[in-house]
Amino acid sequence: MPESHEAHHDHSPVVLLIDDSEFVHRLLKARLKSESIHIVSEFDGRSGINRAVSDLPSLILLDLDMPGMDGFETLRELKEDPTTRNTPVIILSGQDTTQDKVTAFDLGAVDFVPKPFELTELRARIRSSLRISYLLSMLEQKAQIDGLSGLYNRSYFDNRWEEEYERCMRQASGLSLAVLDIDHFKSINDTFGHPAGDAVITGLSNIIQDHVRKCDIACRYGGEEFALILPDTHPSQAKLLCERIRTEIENTVWNRHPDRKITISIGIAGCTDGPTIQPNKWIEQADANLYKAKNSGRNKTISSMTDGLVNPLDKAG
Repeated sequence: MPESHEAHHDHSPVVLLIDDSEFVHRLLKARLKSESIHIVSEFDGRSGINRAVSDLPSLILLDLDMPGMDGFETLRELKEDPTTRNTPVIILSGQDTTQDKVTAFDLGAVDFVPKPFELTELRARIRSSLRISYLLSMLEQKAQIDGLSGLYNRSYFDNRWEEEYERCMRQASGLSLAVLDIDHFKSINDTFGHPAGDAVITGLSNIIQDHVRKCDIACRYGGEEFALILPDTHPSQAKLLCERIRTEIENTVWNRHPDRKITISIGIAGCTDGPTIQPNKWIEQADANLYKAKNSGRNKTISSMTDGLVNPLDKAG
Protein backbone atom coordinates (compact mmCIF):
# COMPACT_ATOMS: atom_id res chain seq x y z
CA MET A 1 0.00 0.00 0.00
CA PRO A 2 1.23 3.57 -0.61
CA GLU A 3 2.68 5.14 2.48
CA SER A 4 1.24 8.27 4.04
CA HIS A 5 2.47 11.67 2.94
CA GLU A 6 4.66 12.17 5.98
CA ALA A 7 6.75 15.28 6.47
CA HIS A 8 10.42 14.95 5.58
CA HIS A 9 12.56 16.64 8.20
CA ASP A 10 15.88 16.37 6.40
CA HIS A 11 16.88 18.08 3.18
CA SER A 12 17.48 14.91 1.15
CA PRO A 13 16.11 14.99 -2.40
CA VAL A 14 12.77 13.22 -2.73
CA VAL A 15 12.69 10.46 -5.36
CA LEU A 16 9.23 9.25 -6.40
CA LEU A 17 9.09 5.58 -7.48
CA ILE A 18 6.05 4.68 -9.60
CA ASP A 19 5.94 0.91 -10.14
CA ASP A 20 3.20 -1.69 -9.70
CA SER A 21 5.64 -4.24 -8.23
CA GLU A 22 5.95 -4.20 -4.42
CA PHE A 23 9.15 -6.23 -4.81
CA VAL A 24 10.79 -3.41 -6.82
CA HIS A 25 9.83 -0.89 -4.10
CA ARG A 26 11.31 -3.09 -1.35
CA LEU A 27 14.42 -3.81 -3.41
CA LEU A 28 15.23 -0.20 -4.29
CA LYS A 29 14.51 1.14 -0.81
CA ALA A 30 16.85 -1.51 0.65
CA ARG A 31 19.64 -1.16 -1.95
CA LEU A 32 19.54 2.64 -2.17
CA LYS A 33 19.45 3.13 1.60
CA SER A 34 23.04 4.42 1.59
CA GLU A 35 22.20 7.17 -0.91
CA SER A 36 21.25 10.62 0.41
CA ILE A 37 17.71 10.39 -0.99
CA HIS A 38 14.21 9.83 0.36
CA ILE A 39 12.15 7.39 -1.74
CA VAL A 40 8.36 7.74 -1.75
CA SER A 41 6.17 5.09 -3.39
CA GLU A 42 3.14 4.97 -5.66
CA PHE A 43 1.90 1.82 -7.43
CA ASP A 44 -0.01 3.13 -10.45
CA GLY A 45 0.25 5.95 -12.97
CA ARG A 46 -2.65 8.12 -11.78
CA SER A 47 -1.58 8.03 -8.12
CA GLY A 48 1.98 8.71 -9.23
CA ILE A 49 0.95 11.83 -11.15
CA ASN A 50 -1.09 13.12 -8.20
CA ARG A 51 1.84 12.48 -5.85
CA ALA A 52 4.27 14.22 -8.19
CA VAL A 53 2.05 17.31 -8.31
CA SER A 54 1.62 17.42 -4.51
CA ASP A 55 5.17 16.49 -3.42
CA LEU A 56 7.22 18.01 -6.27
CA PRO A 57 9.97 15.34 -6.13
CA SER A 58 13.49 16.00 -7.39
CA LEU A 59 13.39 12.84 -9.55
CA ILE A 60 10.83 10.27 -10.72
CA LEU A 61 11.59 6.60 -11.37
CA LEU A 62 8.81 5.34 -13.64
CA ASP A 63 7.99 1.77 -14.65
CA LEU A 64 6.76 1.33 -18.22
CA ASP A 65 4.74 -1.87 -17.87
CA MET A 66 1.86 -1.07 -15.51
CA PRO A 67 -1.79 -2.16 -15.81
CA GLY A 68 -4.33 0.49 -16.74
CA MET A 69 -2.29 3.63 -17.25
CA ASP A 70 1.11 2.55 -18.59
CA GLY A 71 4.40 4.38 -18.19
CA PHE A 72 4.24 6.15 -21.55
CA GLU A 73 0.82 7.64 -20.80
CA THR A 74 1.98 8.61 -17.30
CA LEU A 75 5.12 10.24 -18.70
CA ARG A 76 3.08 12.14 -21.29
CA GLU A 77 0.81 13.62 -18.60
CA LEU A 78 3.76 14.49 -16.36
CA LYS A 79 5.38 16.43 -19.20
CA GLU A 80 2.12 18.19 -20.15
CA ASP A 81 1.54 19.48 -16.61
CA PRO A 82 3.44 22.77 -15.93
CA THR A 83 3.94 21.68 -12.30
CA THR A 84 5.90 18.52 -13.21
CA ARG A 85 7.14 19.34 -16.71
CA ASN A 86 10.72 19.98 -15.60
CA THR A 87 10.98 17.07 -13.14
CA PRO A 88 13.49 14.55 -14.53
CA VAL A 89 12.10 11.07 -15.17
CA ILE A 90 14.14 7.86 -15.42
CA ILE A 91 12.26 5.04 -17.15
CA LEU A 92 12.49 1.53 -15.70
CA SER A 93 11.54 -1.24 -18.11
CA GLY A 94 11.66 -4.98 -18.44
CA GLN A 95 11.67 -4.49 -22.22
CA ASP A 96 15.00 -3.17 -23.52
CA THR A 97 13.83 -2.38 -27.05
CA THR A 98 15.09 0.46 -29.23
CA GLN A 99 11.54 1.61 -29.97
CA ASP A 100 10.69 1.86 -26.27
CA LYS A 101 13.84 3.92 -25.66
CA VAL A 102 13.12 6.24 -28.58
CA THR A 103 9.51 6.77 -27.44
CA ALA A 104 10.59 7.41 -23.84
CA PHE A 105 13.21 9.99 -24.85
CA ASP A 106 10.83 11.65 -27.32
CA LEU A 107 8.29 12.05 -24.51
CA GLY A 108 10.89 13.73 -22.29
CA ALA A 109 12.58 11.02 -20.19
CA VAL A 110 16.18 11.80 -19.16
CA ASP A 111 17.31 8.17 -18.91
CA PHE A 112 16.24 4.58 -19.56
CA VAL A 113 17.29 1.71 -17.28
CA PRO A 114 16.39 -1.89 -18.19
CA LYS A 115 15.32 -4.48 -15.62
CA PRO A 116 16.79 -6.45 -13.94
CA PHE A 117 18.82 -3.57 -12.49
CA GLU A 118 22.55 -3.35 -12.28
CA LEU A 119 22.29 -1.48 -8.99
CA THR A 120 25.72 0.18 -9.12
CA GLU A 121 24.82 1.62 -12.52
CA LEU A 122 21.35 2.69 -11.32
CA ARG A 123 22.90 4.52 -8.35
CA ALA A 124 25.21 6.39 -10.70
CA ARG A 125 22.35 7.31 -13.04
CA ILE A 126 20.22 8.56 -10.14
CA ARG A 127 23.12 10.68 -8.82
CA SER A 128 23.74 12.10 -12.28
CA SER A 129 20.06 12.97 -12.84
CA LEU A 130 19.76 14.59 -9.40
CA ARG A 131 22.91 16.64 -10.03
CA ILE A 132 21.56 17.90 -13.36
CA SER A 133 18.16 18.56 -11.79
CA TYR A 134 19.76 20.63 -9.01
CA LEU A 135 21.85 22.70 -11.42
CA LEU A 136 18.88 23.35 -13.71
CA SER A 137 16.70 24.40 -10.76
CA MET A 138 19.42 26.80 -9.62
CA LEU A 139 19.64 28.31 -13.10
CA GLU A 140 15.86 28.53 -13.34
CA GLN A 141 15.64 30.19 -9.94
CA LYS A 142 18.31 32.75 -10.82
CA ALA A 143 16.45 33.55 -14.03
CA GLN A 144 13.32 34.30 -11.95
CA ILE A 145 14.97 36.64 -9.42
CA ASP A 146 15.37 40.38 -9.87
CA GLY A 147 19.03 41.20 -9.23
CA LEU A 148 18.54 44.47 -7.33
CA SER A 149 15.55 43.75 -5.12
CA GLY A 150 16.04 40.01 -4.55
CA LEU A 151 12.31 39.55 -5.25
CA TYR A 152 10.82 37.57 -8.12
CA ASN A 153 10.88 39.34 -11.49
CA ARG A 154 8.10 40.30 -13.92
CA SER A 155 8.41 37.07 -15.92
CA TYR A 156 7.87 35.00 -12.78
CA PHE A 157 4.93 37.21 -11.81
CA ASP A 158 3.24 36.62 -15.17
CA ASN A 159 3.50 32.82 -14.78
CA ARG A 160 2.46 32.70 -11.13
CA TRP A 161 -0.42 35.11 -11.57
CA GLU A 162 -1.91 32.83 -14.21
CA GLU A 163 -1.41 29.76 -11.97
CA GLU A 164 -2.91 31.42 -8.87
CA TYR A 165 -5.85 32.77 -10.88
CA GLU A 166 -6.61 29.25 -12.17
CA ARG A 167 -6.26 27.79 -8.67
CA CYS A 168 -8.61 30.47 -7.33
CA MET A 169 -11.11 29.55 -10.04
CA ARG A 170 -10.86 25.79 -9.36
CA GLN A 171 -11.19 26.11 -5.60
CA ALA A 172 -13.52 29.15 -5.52
CA SER A 173 -11.15 30.62 -2.94
CA GLY A 174 -10.03 34.12 -2.02
CA LEU A 175 -7.23 35.89 -3.87
CA SER A 176 -5.89 39.44 -3.79
CA LEU A 177 -3.44 41.34 -5.96
CA ALA A 178 -1.63 44.42 -4.64
CA VAL A 179 0.36 46.84 -6.78
CA LEU A 180 2.79 49.13 -4.90
CA ASP A 181 4.56 52.15 -6.36
CA ILE A 182 7.19 54.43 -4.79
CA ASP A 183 5.99 58.03 -4.74
CA HIS A 184 8.09 60.65 -6.58
CA PHE A 185 10.81 58.08 -7.26
CA LYS A 186 12.34 60.03 -10.15
CA SER A 187 13.04 62.99 -7.87
CA ILE A 188 14.96 60.70 -5.49
CA ASN A 189 17.27 59.63 -8.34
CA ASP A 190 17.55 63.21 -9.64
CA THR A 191 18.25 64.77 -6.23
CA PHE A 192 20.33 62.16 -4.43
CA GLY A 193 21.64 59.97 -7.29
CA HIS A 194 20.85 56.49 -8.56
CA PRO A 195 22.62 54.71 -5.66
CA ALA A 196 20.10 56.36 -3.33
CA GLY A 197 17.27 55.18 -5.57
CA ASP A 198 18.70 51.67 -5.57
CA ALA A 199 18.89 51.75 -1.77
CA VAL A 200 15.19 52.67 -1.59
CA ILE A 201 14.24 49.76 -3.87
CA THR A 202 16.35 47.37 -1.79
CA GLY A 203 14.98 48.75 1.48
CA LEU A 204 11.35 48.48 0.35
CA SER A 205 12.01 44.93 -0.87
CA ASN A 206 13.40 43.94 2.54
CA ILE A 207 10.37 45.43 4.30
CA ILE A 208 8.00 43.58 1.97
CA GLN A 209 9.81 40.29 2.63
CA ASP A 210 9.58 40.90 6.39
CA HIS A 211 5.78 41.22 6.22
CA VAL A 212 4.55 38.68 3.65
CA ARG A 213 3.78 35.04 4.38
CA LYS A 214 5.62 32.09 2.83
CA CYS A 215 2.70 31.45 0.48
CA ASP A 216 2.63 35.06 -0.79
CA ILE A 217 4.45 35.93 -4.01
CA ALA A 218 6.35 39.24 -3.90
CA CYS A 219 7.67 40.56 -7.22
CA ARG A 220 9.40 43.61 -8.62
CA TYR A 221 6.94 44.43 -11.36
CA GLY A 222 9.16 46.98 -13.07
CA GLY A 223 11.15 50.10 -12.16
CA GLU A 224 9.78 51.41 -8.86
CA GLU A 225 6.63 49.25 -9.01
CA PHE A 226 6.06 46.05 -7.05
CA ALA A 227 3.30 43.43 -7.03
CA LEU A 228 2.08 41.06 -4.33
CA ILE A 229 0.03 37.96 -5.17
CA LEU A 230 -1.80 37.01 -1.97
CA PRO A 231 -3.50 33.57 -2.14
CA ASP A 232 -6.53 32.83 0.08
CA THR A 233 -6.68 36.50 1.04
CA HIS A 234 -9.72 38.80 1.14
CA PRO A 235 -9.00 42.37 -0.06
CA SER A 236 -9.65 43.69 3.47
CA GLN A 237 -6.92 41.37 4.80
CA ALA A 238 -4.65 42.44 1.95
CA LYS A 239 -5.23 46.06 2.89
CA LEU A 240 -4.18 45.44 6.50
CA LEU A 241 -0.95 43.82 5.29
CA CYS A 242 -0.22 46.61 2.81
CA GLU A 243 -0.94 49.29 5.40
CA ARG A 244 1.72 47.76 7.65
CA ILE A 245 4.21 47.90 4.78
CA ARG A 246 3.18 51.46 3.84
CA THR A 247 3.48 52.69 7.45
CA GLU A 248 6.91 51.13 7.96
CA ILE A 249 8.21 52.71 4.73
CA GLU A 250 6.86 56.11 5.80
CA ASN A 251 8.61 55.83 9.17
CA THR A 252 11.95 54.61 7.80
CA VAL A 253 14.95 56.95 8.04
CA TRP A 254 17.22 56.60 5.00
CA ASN A 255 21.00 56.95 5.46
CA ARG A 256 21.58 58.82 2.19
CA HIS A 257 18.78 61.34 2.78
CA PRO A 258 17.64 61.26 6.44
CA ASP A 259 15.46 64.35 6.02
CA ARG A 260 13.66 63.05 2.95
CA LYS A 261 10.84 60.63 3.72
CA ILE A 262 9.86 57.91 1.28
CA THR A 263 6.23 56.95 0.79
CA ILE A 264 4.39 54.44 -1.38
CA SER A 265 0.92 54.28 -2.92
CA ILE A 266 -0.92 50.95 -3.20
CA GLY A 267 -3.82 49.59 -5.21
CA ILE A 268 -5.53 46.29 -4.36
CA ALA A 269 -8.14 44.19 -6.13
CA GLY A 270 -9.39 40.91 -4.71
CA CYS A 271 -12.17 38.37 -4.37
CA THR A 272 -13.51 36.07 -1.65
CA ASP A 273 -14.87 33.04 -3.49
CA GLY A 274 -13.44 32.80 -6.99
CA PRO A 275 -12.75 35.28 -9.78
CA THR A 276 -15.48 37.33 -11.43
CA ILE A 277 -13.24 38.96 -14.09
CA GLN A 278 -10.42 37.88 -16.41
CA PRO A 279 -6.84 37.93 -15.05
CA ASN A 280 -5.71 40.89 -17.18
CA LYS A 281 -8.79 42.91 -16.09
CA TRP A 282 -7.92 42.06 -12.49
CA ILE A 283 -4.47 43.61 -12.93
CA GLU A 284 -6.07 46.65 -14.58
CA GLN A 285 -8.38 47.05 -11.59
CA ALA A 286 -5.49 46.94 -9.11
CA ASP A 287 -3.65 49.49 -11.29
CA ALA A 288 -6.73 51.72 -11.38
CA ASN A 289 -6.87 51.67 -7.58
CA LEU A 290 -3.16 52.54 -7.48
CA TYR A 291 -3.79 55.59 -9.69
CA LYS A 292 -6.70 56.59 -7.46
CA ALA A 293 -4.32 56.49 -4.52
CA LYS A 294 -1.78 58.59 -6.44
CA ASN A 295 -4.36 61.12 -7.62
CA SER A 296 -5.91 61.55 -4.18
CA GLY A 297 -2.70 62.59 -2.45
CA ARG A 298 -0.38 59.55 -2.52
CA ASN A 299 0.87 57.60 0.52
CA LYS A 300 -2.36 55.62 0.84
CA THR A 301 -3.93 52.26 0.01
CA ILE A 302 -7.12 51.83 -2.01
CA SER A 303 -8.73 48.42 -2.47
CA SER A 304 -11.84 46.96 -4.05
CA MET A 305 -13.52 43.66 -4.79
CA THR A 306 -13.12 42.38 -8.34
CA ASP A 307 -16.90 42.60 -8.74
CA GLY A 308 -16.53 46.37 -8.49
CA LEU A 309 -17.71 46.75 -4.88
CA VAL A 310 -15.64 49.11 -2.74
CA ASN A 311 -13.91 47.59 0.25
CA PRO A 312 -15.76 48.86 3.37
CA LEU A 313 -12.41 49.78 4.93
CA ASP A 314 -11.87 52.32 2.16
CA LYS A 315 -15.10 54.16 2.97
CA ALA A 316 -13.65 55.05 6.33
CA GLY A 317 -10.61 56.53 4.60
